[in-house]
Amino acid sequence: MNSHESSLQSNNPANSALDSIEKLHRSVSSALSHPTEQLIRQAHNSLAHTEQAVSQAAGNADKSAVELAEELLDEEKERLSKLHSNKR
Repeated sequence: MNSHESSLQSNNPANSALDSIEKLHRSVSSALSHPTEQLIRQAHNSLAHTEQAVSQAAGNADKSAVELAEELLDEEKERLSKLHSNKR
């Protein structure tokens, strides 16, 4: 997802959710590459924010964008769970 493209789109809940997922992806990537307590905490905070954004978008008429956001959110949750399995 290109942040420039998303910034050109209208500001609606589905696009906000997709923007939030993009930020979550960067946060999870940072935590995976440098698993410090601070970066892991930031990734979890970003996850909570993204879950809220996707939840708000769920009532949006743009069902395909909401479905994409939900799929991407699930992928990021899976990536974030790898941090916990690596620490065991």
